[in-house]
Amino acid sequence: MRLAELSERSGVSTATIKYYLRERLLPPGERITATKSEYGEEHLRRLRLVRSLIQVGRMPVATAREVLEAAEDESLSQNARMGAAVWALPHGAEPDEDDPHAARAREQVDTVLRRMDWSYGQELGDTSPAYRMLVAAIASLDRLGYPHDTEHLLVHARLAGELAVADLDLVETFDTPPERIEAVVALTVLYEPVLLSLRRLAQTEESGRRFAE
Repeated sequence: MRLAELSERSGVSTATIKYYLRERLLPPGERITATKSEYGEEHLRRLRLVRSLIQVGRMPVATAREVLEAAEDESLSQNARMGAAVWALPHGAEPDEDDPHAARAREQVDTVLRRMDWSYGQELGDTSPAYRMLVAAIASLDRLGYPHDTEHLLVHARLAGELAVADLDLVETFDTPPERIEAVVALTVLYEPVLLSLRRLAQTEESGRRFAE
């Protein structure tokens, strides 16, 4: 297909496609004349992945390029490729290393990981953005005096483990590593508001059962 058809089928403007080509986010098409190129289905798939990273995942272009390079690096495991994509997503607040609440929170996170037998999380530790985000969140609970005992955190961890199985079952329905990376990014970003909404609806339901007059 020509550039105009690629734009029409992908929903991405020709100007944006040209920008992606210049930034090496999209591989060049097959040149047929000095000024024209043809594009195939692989360009459509790549455009969808690029849009997932930049528009859905809100990644800077340079970061998206690194993720795409990892996605195509066959020397990396599928786990490493998907991990590179998820780690590149925007995360929450970082813990303050000088805050004593953060130190206590880090010990509690390590306890939860051990109790859950999450060996990858234990191995990655502070290098993981999700680990640091959890430390910062628990430090805030501790600082403000809200309950955050380990047993309560383990309830959430077990539910998260069940969700992770469902998420990865869905990701495995996609055939290729780039498609799976696209799915991981899109589902991580798009399902987080779904989970938040469902939790609040469930709380409304449970509150109604317990406390409604």
